[in-house]
Parts: sequence; C-alpha cells; structure tokens
Amino acid sequence: MTVPAATLSAPSNPLSRFVTGPFLLAVDATAAILFAADLAVVLVSVLYRYVLNDPVEWADDAARGLLVGLSFFGAASALARGENVGIEFFVAGLSGRARGWIDAASAIAIVIVTVATALDALALADSTSGQTSGSGLPLNPPFYEMAAAALCMAVFAIERIWRHDLADIAVAAGAVAALLLVWFLWDLLAPETMPSPPYIMLAVFVLSLVGGVPIGFVLALATLVFIWYEGSLPGIIFAQQMARGIDNFVLLAIPFFILVGYMMEANGMSVRLIELLQRGVGRLRGGLNVVMVLAMVIFSGISGSKMADVAAVGSVLIPAARRAKQNPGNAVALLAASAVMAETIPPCINLIILGFVANISIGGLFVAGLIPAGLMALALIAVAITFGTRAVFAADDLRARTPLLALAGSALVSLGLILIIFVGFRSGFATATEISAFAVLYSLVVGGLVFRELTWRSTARTFVHSATRSGLVLFIVAAAQSFAFTLTIQQIPHALAQAMVELSHAPPRSSSSGRYWCRSAPSSASRRCITASSW
Repeated sequence: MTVPAATLSAPSNPLSRFVTGPFLLAVDATAAILFAADLAVVLVSVLYRYVLNDPVEWADDAARGLLVGLSFFGAASALARGENVGIEFFVAGLSGRARGWIDAASAIAIVIVTVATALDALALADSTSGQTSGSGLPLNPPFYEMAAAALCMAVFAIERIWRHDLADIAVAAGAVAALLLVWFLWDLLAPETMPSPPYIMLAVFVLSLVGGVPIGFVLALATLVFIWYEGSLPGIIFAQQMARGIDNFVLLAIPFFILVGYMMEANGMSVRLIELLQRGVGRLRGGLNVVMVLAMVIFSGISGSKMADVAAVGSVLIPAARRAKQNPGNAVALLAASAVMAETIPPCINLIILGFVANISIGGLFVAGLIPAGLMALALIAVAITFGTRAVFAADDLRARTPLLALAGSALVSLGLILIIFVGFRSGFATATEISAFAVLYSLVVGGLVFRELTWRSTARTFVHSATRSGLVLFIVAAAQSFAFTLTIQQIPHALAQAMVELSHAPPRSSSSGRYWCRSAPSSASRRCITASSW
C-alpha cells in the first residue's frame, strides 16, 4: 500500500527536524521489530504444533505480550503522522482562530491521556513484578512496553501542541486550567451538589468527541476522568483494562491480515491480478469499472484491511481511468462503494473484532458474509455496465506488456493466497491467526523468490506501515475495553437493557387520530381493539 509522502514524514518545524523526526524513526523501528518477532513466534508455534507435534507452551503468552507492544508503538506512529480517526465535522466549521484554540486543547487532552497511561502502566508493571503467567513468562514486560509507547505518544502530542501559535496554546491551556479550578472549588465548597460520575464521564466524552479529539483518546480520557472523579478505583485499573482489551491471540489476525494487504502491493501481486482482469473485461462497456469491482472482491478476499485494498486497486485503476479518458471522480466513487461492499468479505477486520467481542465463530461470520457481498458485487457490476462507456485506451495500454500465459501463471500464484485463507477456514485446520500468519509467509516467499520484487527496504517499509495501521485500530479496541469496564461497574448496560424491556412492556396509549381505539384488558396482558363507533 502506498502512503502519501506527507504522512510519512514528521512536520517540517525545528522540533520535528531535530527531535521528533529521529524519535519517530526509533518508534517505527521498534514497532516493526515487535511485529516481525510476533510473526516469527506464531509461525514457530504452528510448526512445532502441527509438524513436530511438540507445542511450545510459552508461544501464546509471548505472542500476546508482543501484540500489546506492537499496538501501542503502532498507535504512537499513527499519532506522529496525524492518522488517528476523529470527528472533524464540528471543528471544521469554526473560524481560524477558534479552530486553533480547539486543536491546541485537543492536543493537551492527548498529552494528559498519554502521560496518565504511562504512569499507570509503570505502576502496574511494578505491582506485577515477580509474577509469571501459566507458562512461566513474567507478566510485566507488556506493561513496560505500554509505558514506553505512551511516553512516545506524549512526545508526539507535545510536538503537535508546538505547531500552534503561543496565543492559541495559552488560551487552550487557560481553558483547561479554568475547568480544573472550577471542578476543585466546586468539590471543596459544595461537594453534595456535585453531579454523579456517569454524567461527568458523558460530558467529557461528548465535548472531546465534538472537539475533534481522536476516538481512541476520547474513550481513554472519559475513562480516566471517571476513575479520577469517582475516587475509589486505582489508576492501574485503567492500564490493566487497556492491556486486557488487546491481550488476545485472536486479535493477532488483524495486524497479520493488514500486513498481507500491504505485501500484495509491495510484491507485485496487485499489479498482476489487475492486469489480468483488464485483459479479460477491460475493453467491454464499463470494463474498467467492472475490473475495479472484481479487483476489490479478490483483494478483500485476501487482505482484511480495506485501506490496503483501496490503495492497491486505486493506485492502478484511477490513473488507468484518466488515461482512458473517463471521469476519475466516478471511478473514485465506485471505489468507495466497492470498499463498503467488501466489508462483508472475509477476512474482514470488522468481522474478526465482532467475533472476538460477541464470542461468535469467526469462521461462521466469514461464511455468512459471502452471499451479501456477492449480491452487492453483482449490483455494482450491473450498474457499471449499464451506465458505463467503452474505455479508449492509449497505444501504450493496448500493447501487451506481459505474455498472457505468463500473466495467467503469475495471477494463479497470487490467487494461492485465497486458497490458503478459505481452505483453512472451511477445513478448521487452523485458527484465524495461524491462517493469517501463513498468508504473510506465502506473500513473502512469492514476492522474494517467485516475483523477485520484494526487497529488504520495501519489506521494512511494509512492516512499518502495517504496524501503524494495526496500532491505529487496536488502540481504539484497547480504549474501548477500558471504557466498557467503567460502564459495566456503573451497571449502565443493565439499566439500558431494563429500560428497553420496560418500554416493550409498557401499556399502549389510546389515540383518537387512528381508525381504531385500543385498550388493555384489566386482568391480563392481552389487548382488545374496537372501532371508534362501538367504543
């Protein structure tokens, strides 16, 4: 997957050039090394378990511990590049000065969250010192990884604050200090009138979300405010729940499938598959659009990351649409619609998270998503053919750059990834994580030995990009776990469920606006509806 150059380098100011830039390189290297180590542990574990019939007892614990470090260092890399997901709709409509104040306040909120995460993780690591897991591995190394990554995020957040004018920073810091002062004085002078913790947590959640704070940090900040305000919970609970949210072997499938998507572009698979599709249907009416839909179906069946799929397909077909004198805007719209269609094609990351959270069979979810995806793909292809035009190719595009037989052979080698994934899930031979690890190994072998397009440099960049995207997703999962924990101890889900049950059993109201009047029988739950004239 190609990442724009603007997102690959730190902002060009003195602090970034001499401090944050080298710091980001160290974070990227750490994330990539943790990623490679995690992949190696899983592959060695699978080899010993299925080939040598000698399971490695500590492999699962080691893989989960490495996943925690990978997630947080990847999240730090995403923060440095400004790739965190947030709601910018409300902030985008403000004036330049007000926007600067809000952005500076958002950066201050991120600093508060990252520093608190680092301190709580260090405290948790110290409290678990000397404790071991069931396999004999120490428990505290993942918490040290969390603390180190959180401190890196704090550095990047401070650099983000430094981009603003001093006046904007002063206004934002003054607003945050004023809120804290009001909170302290209110609690000191009239503690009995203080609102309950759930309302405070809700207010912080809404204000930070509307203010453009990235979603993962919104969830973490709301959780921290509840812990600080409620007062009875120790801070290490926050770090413990953050780690617990991603300390699961199943979630390793997410970074591995994301890595497969990046490998497809780096090793030449995507170009070969798209060129074969263009040879087949590219010259038909609406052919390029049909190629785009089919390519998204194939790539989504290999990679679980829609970001990787869109980049791999769009980087080839959007320029082809321009050369064919077609409207590139329509091509981009179709690419976006195809990405939505691909959300139900296995191995989708969202289906993996749903299966993990709801304790549903991931393989069953994958099979269940095939029919909806097929129907949506057929609908998009029908629209592309009906409203499409015949592409006008340039002379260079009409020239066969690769013999058709050789191209078909390369495409079949690429389609071997689909065979590995679907046969693995259908047979139940391996778990989603193990299948994704084998898919990564297959793409490395194909790119390095068969196509000979995968270099050491491109492999390293692919691991860095994959770690960044994985950290972006998994940090939100970790923060959501801590937020869900605070909701659970307040029994908010139970209260909502009870309210919905009461609403469904509430007695109906009489209404004179309809043709019928309904009333409840006094001695039973049944109802009797009669016409207005007989009432």
